Amino acid sequence: MDDVAHADTVVVGGGTAGAVVAGLIAANSDESVVVLEAGPDFGSFESGGWPEDLLDARALGYSRDWRYDSDETYPGRKVAFERARVIGGCSAHNGCAAIWGSRVDYDGWAALGLDGWAMDDLLPLFARASERMRVRVPAPEEITPFQEAALQAAVAAGIPRVENLNDVDADEGMGPSPVNIWQGTRWNSAFAYLDPVRDRPNLRIAGNCLVDRLLIEGDRVSGVRYLGSDGPQTIAAGRVVVAGGTYGSPAILLRSGIGDPDKLRALGIAPRVPLRGVGRNLHDHPAVSLDYAGTPEAVSRMTAFRESAWMPEEQTIAKIRSARYPSAERGFDLHLYPVGGPDSGTPSGWHWFLPVACMTPRSRGALTLRSADPLIAPRIDHGYLSDPDDHDRATLIEGVRIAREVASQSPLRELLGEETSPGSAVHDDAALASWIDDVVGHYYHPVGTCKMGSAHDSLAVTDARGRIHGLQNAFVADCSIVPVIPRANTNIPAVVIGEWIGGWLLEQ
Repeated sequence: MDDVAHADTVVVGGGTAGAVVAGLIAANSDESVVVLEAGPDFGSFESGGWPEDLLDARALGYSRDWRYDSDETYPGRKVAFERARVIGGCSAHNGCAAIWGSRVDYDGWAALGLDGWAMDDLLPLFARASERMRVRVPAPEEITPFQEAALQAAVAAGIPRVENLNDVDADEGMGPSPVNIWQGTRWNSAFAYLDPVRDRPNLRIAGNCLVDRLLIEGDRVSGVRYLGSDGPQTIAAGRVVVAGGTYGSPAILLRSGIGDPDKLRALGIAPRVPLRGVGRNLHDHPAVSLDYAGTPEAVSRMTAFRESAWMPEEQTIAKIRSARYPSAERGFDLHLYPVGGPDSGTPSGWHWFLPVACMTPRSRGALTLRSADPLIAPRIDHGYLSDPDDHDRATLIEGVRIAREVASQSPLRELLGEETSPGSAVHDDAALASWIDDVVGHYYHPVGTCKMGSAHDSLAVTDARGRIHGLQNAFVADCSIVPVIPRANTNIPAVVIGEWIGGWLLEQ
């Protein structure tokens, strides 16, 4: 990067949304664009340089991970918060569920005063993002025996089978999940948005460049300080788009002096822009997983299927309205997403799970800095199950009961075998609540730490265009700006955020 001293636009982070923003600006303008990605850039898909686990969509890939975890925030255990440190971000290692969510999610954003974020405004972007990401629904013959059994069992339990999980007006149903998978390859946003413009002279992608902070002069960002292969370096910028993700973006802002002034001073950071919401409003879909022993029948049928077909471990999702969900309101509050596949770490060589997630969480946590040093990971506390009215825990209890009802139905019950966790002895509300407290984890969908909102909102960090309050030329474009989490896997919503903000920047 020594040969690049200035760029019209510097995109901090080449992850799911950052790759979209950079690709759109480079393709549709003559502006010089530099992408600073903390992880490696393995080049285009056609170059053949990508690690196999990041291409193989049958299971999650972990070879390029930030190694974030819960540290001391979970008593007696650590929970890994996997985030991909690579060009393409989490779209390069995730489960590929290309889910849109519910109309009420995005209309709810618009009702908060975020003009342009209503569902009807976003539908064209969701369609375009899905096309670019090569989203498709698996054909019937691609559905594994385990997943087909789950679909049939859900119908027997009263959950209708649907063909389009991305009907944003449908409140209930289970079906094959749309996925960003092309010929067995996890099609990430770098393939979709950066590969078509890699040869353009106005785009530079710099891998292994860890951004330390933004350089602020008055109400503008003048450049970006980062750690490259040759040590600390600086690039001047006409404007900056921070796209480091829900954990990375607030950490960069805080190190830049954007945050609560008292807390910044305590870390030896000079306050520049007093925004007390940076790092706050952190939330995700809390999830728990019912585990099963499996049966010889399950192994036999799945082994036979694997010999003749490509076999992912995740394929179906159920949108469910629990008994707690208000009957007069649109939407739903649970996901059930069966997982079944080979696992060399188990005695049987296979694993069988029925995870459930609360899709309407009320608990909120925070990300805070431990140090001004960019090499020291921030403290991440999701605050799971901390909401004062106990909504999240109670919703998960409902989810466990529904999952058990599905598991009890034929033909799934003939494949699952004994429930090993939490086990049949854990059945009343108090016992289930205790188990949930012990095992609750995440659905890989953290959002909210650079919340969109008006300048009068004490937690707001950006406006509805992603512009950081108090700065003229600095933006955030990733899931950290989400004010309230949608009822969706955040894979495609992250791409849509990149489309929305990238398109708006082009108009300027």
